[in-house]
Amino acid sequence: MNTKEKYALAEEVINHALNSGAQQASAAIDESVSSEIEIRDQKIDKLTQSNRNGLTINLYVDNKYSSNSTSRLKKDELFRFIDEAIAATRYLAEDQYRSLPDQKLYYKGGGIDLNTCDLNIASIDTKTKIEIATQVLNEAYRKDERIITVSSGYADSIGNRVLVTSNGFKGDTASSNTTLYASVSVRTDKGRPSDYWAESALFFDKLKKTDIGKKALERTLQKIAPQKIRSGKYTMVVENRAAENLLYPLYSALQGYSLYQKQSFLIGKSDRTIASKIMTVTDDPLIPSGAASRLFDGEGLAAVSRPIIEDGILRNYFIDTYYGKKLGMAPTSGGSSNMVFRLGPRDLEGMVRSLKKGIVVTGFNGGNCNGSTGDFSYGIEGYLVENGTIVHPVNEMNITGNMNQIFLSLVEAGNDIIEGNSNLVPSLMFEAVDFSGI
Repeated sequence: MNTKEKYALAEEVINHALNSGAQQASAAIDESVSSEIEIRDQKIDKLTQSNRNGLTINLYVDNKYSSNSTSRLKKDELFRFIDEAIAATRYLAEDQYRSLPDQKLYYKGGGIDLNTCDLNIASIDTKTKIEIATQVLNEAYRKDERIITVSSGYADSIGNRVLVTSNGFKGDTASSNTTLYASVSVRTDKGRPSDYWAESALFFDKLKKTDIGKKALERTLQKIAPQKIRSGKYTMVVENRAAENLLYPLYSALQGYSLYQKQSFLIGKSDRTIASKIMTVTDDPLIPSGAASRLFDGEGLAAVSRPIIEDGILRNYFIDTYYGKKLGMAPTSGGSSNMVFRLGPRDLEGMVRSLKKGIVVTGFNGGNCNGSTGDFSYGIEGYLVENGTIVHPVNEMNITGNMNQIFLSLVEAGNDIIEGNSNLVPSLMFEAVDFSGI
C-alpha cells in the first residue's frame, strides 16, 4: 500500500470502530523492511531479511481502553477483528483518565523536512552488504595470535507509519537506519577479554565503513591483564559510549509512568537543582537527519524542542496524555527524541591527560539502580590513569552512590558525541566517586 491507501484504510477502520460502539479511536499502520548479516571467522553465520506490516487500533469504549494489533489488513478481516476487540474491551475496568489528546496539541502539518529516511537502502544488494561486513571483519581477523574469534555484522531498516485519530489528527513518518559492527575476543592466561566497535547512520552513504574491526581489536587488546585497585574515591571519566548506561536511570525517572508509580527519584524536583551547572540537556526532535527526529510523537503531539535539564535545574518531564491527566500535569511528550548535551572544550583524550589520578570507565557490567531512591551499584571496566597516562586496565570493581548526588559531582562534559546516535552525550567527568576494589 502507498501512503494514500494507508490513510484511506486507517480512516475506514476508525469509522467502523465508531459505528460499532467506540467513542474514540486511533489507528496506526506500520510497515518496515529490514536485513541483518553476521559473519563469524569469515563464515556467514546469519543472514535474515524481513518485511512486516500491521495495524494497531486503540479503542476507547465506555471509559474503557484497549490497544489491539493485527497483521491481517483485508477489510473484512479487519472489521471482524475490531468488532471482537470492542466486545472484549467492554469487559475491562473503567479508567476515567483514558482519552485521545487535546486537539490543540496535535501536529497540524507543515514544518521543515527532517530528512530521516534513505529509500536507497532498499536497492542495496545482499552481495554489497556481505562485502562491507567482510571488510570490517578482515580488519581484525588473524591480526593477533591471541584472537579466539572475530565477528562482524551489517544491519539496516526502513520503516514508515501512518497515524489517524478520530478527533482530527493525520500524520505520517518515515525513517531508516544502517549499522556496521565488529567484536573480538582473545585468549590470555588471565581470561578472555572481548570488546566491540560499531558505527551507525540514517543514510547508507553516511555510514563509516572503515576502522571498525581495527578499533574493536585495539579495545580488546587494551583489556589484557586487568587489575583491581584499592577502594576509595576517585575522579571518574565515563567514555561517551558508556555514558548512556549511566544516564538511563535518570531518563527513566523523568517518565510520567515512573512519577505516577512512585518509582522516580525525581518526584517533586521540577525547577530544582538535580545536577551541577555543567549539565544542560535539551530534547530536540527537530534536528535535520537526527537519529530520533520527528514532527510528532506516538500520540500525534506536535514535536517541540524543550530543555530537560538547564544549568543543572530540572525543567521538564516526559508526560503523555494519560499520565498527564493522572498526575494533573500538562502533556509534553511520552518519550524522548534527540537528547542533546551542551558540550565542553575537550574530548576523552584531553580529559585523560588532565587526570592526576583517576579511572576511565569504558563499560558497565551488571548492577542495578533503585528507581525510587536513586541508589545504585554497577560493575565497571576501564583503566587506571596516573599523571595523564593510562597505567593498566581495571575490572571486577564497582561504583556505588546515588543518582541524586552523582550528577551534582559532574565537573566536565566533553565535546566527543557519537554521530548517528539519538543520545548525543559526550564523555563525562565526575569527581570523588566511590569505587570498591581491594
